[in-house]
Amino acid sequence: MTSPRTARGAGRGDAEGGSAVVDFVLVSVLLMVLFLGVVQVALAQHVRSMLVDSAAEGARYGARADRGPDDAVRRTQELISADLSSRYARDVTARYTTRDGVAVVEVSVEAPLPVVGLLGPGGVVDVVGHAVAEPR
Repeated sequence: MTSPRTARGAGRGDAEGGSAVVDFVLVSVLLMVLFLGVVQVALAQHVRSMLVDSAAEGARYGARADRGPDDAVRRTQELISADLSSRYARDVTARYTTRDGVAVVEVSVEAPLPVVGLLGPGGVVDVVGHAVAEPR
């Protein structure tokens, strides 16, 4: 036989059992959204960092005395394709310009911003790399 105290406790536990499931679902959805947001920011920062590094290295390569802007574009595209994907290397340009009176090679890269899932920032990442041009 069960005591009245045990019977009352069991009934109350059954009524609150469903609320624990609802609480778990609500908290896990919020944590999932937060986690995906952190992953989105980390992925976008990684892509931007790789693009900046590739543009700077491409500019340094194109600034050598025996190279030019076309070589800088090719080198930048090779680096981006090796580090990320060729779809990020589609829009790469290079040119001679001056900065503060110094001749430099400028490499510009415009690439899509990576998106995790359906919710995320759209748009493009625009980075520029410079290197002092060696005299010819």
